[in-house]
Amino acid sequence: MPRVIGVDIPGDKRTVVALTYLFGIGPTRAARVCQDLGLDPDRRAKDITEEELQSLATYLERNFVLEGALRRQITQNITRLRDIACYRGLRHRRGLPVRGQRTRTNARTRKGPKKTVAGKKSVKAMK
Repeated sequence: MPRVIGVDIPGDKRTVVALTYLFGIGPTRAARVCQDLGLDPDRRAKDITEEELQSLATYLERNFVLEGALRRQITQNITRLRDIACYRGLRHRRGLPVRGQRTRTNARTRKGPKKTVAGKKSVKAMK
């Protein structure tokens, strides 16, 4: 199991797929990295040599913000939005959808499980 930037990537998967296990690298970026470094994307990750691993690690650290630094950057951006009390920051603070989605129905992922309101009568009970 090769180790890149402090993360164990699965050795039994193709190189292009194994790179997506790094936080901040998706399929497109993984393919571009393989192309730039001349790595065969179809070769298994366990077959990568130590020199190629070293060049891969230096290339990723030099060109991209990944893993812990990226997580910190995202957290700092959300904290900044909360501190300046902009609309997006308020939505983050309240745990509601940030990007304009409807909340009357759906939005259960952000809002959590339903909270039943006590004492609310249904339409049938009022008749």
